[in-house]
Amino acid sequence: MPQTPHIEHHFKGSEIVRDIVIGMSDGLTVPFALAAGLSGIANSTAIVITGGLAEIAAGSIAMGLGGYLAAKSDGEHYASEREIERREVEAIPAKEIMEVEQLLITSYGLEKTLSALVANALSQRPEAWIDFMMRFELGLEKPDPQRALSSALTIGLSYIAGGLIPLTPYFLISKTESALMFSIGFTLVALLVFGYVKGRFTRGHPIRSALQTALIGGLAAGAAFGLAKLISR
Repeated sequence: MPQTPHIEHHFKGSEIVRDIVIGMSDGLTVPFALAAGLSGIANSTAIVITGGLAEIAAGSIAMGLGGYLAAKSDGEHYASEREIERREVEAIPAKEIMEVEQLLITSYGLEKTLSALVANALSQRPEAWIDFMMRFELGLEKPDPQRALSSALTIGLSYIAGGLIPLTPYFLISKTESALMFSIGFTLVALLVFGYVKGRFTRGHPIRSALQTALIGGLAAGAAFGLAKLISR
């Protein structure tokens, strides 16, 4: 009887989603707070737009640079730890073999005889041995060499996309008070949609993710708005 081949579906874009979350969440809250704060002291939407665009430009560059440096640091840390592991494999192979055996016994419940066979087999392939120790002893995955640049671009562009949402009403409405009300609505809807989509991509509960994102983002935006109003007095 023919069988349908089993195909596993796993989400592999967690790093990209994380970068989008970082960029979008900050992009939605910080420019909103600045625009809202400026709305209280300026009667011109042009001032709000100018200040908002300046903040979006500066914020996207700063956030993108932060993502770039963080990813570069991860890569450098991995390379450093791998070099240490390589030296240990070359200098004290017997001890490293014992570490593999102990790891297989304690973490995966293998019998001592079987764990010894696996450890000895790995010792015949130095690169695979080092890969095993990096992943299962140190818990480190080899980073993508293009990760730093892609992270910077993803975070920066996500920040711009998020920042333009609360600023859009100021382009369309001449009165700052009315624009602020629409900006609040736009930001809240964007947080709900963003949270829902994030939940779908990460195989979570979309509705719960939408409500959590709106709540957390709303609290952050409200706190930033309150601070901006306090300073502007």
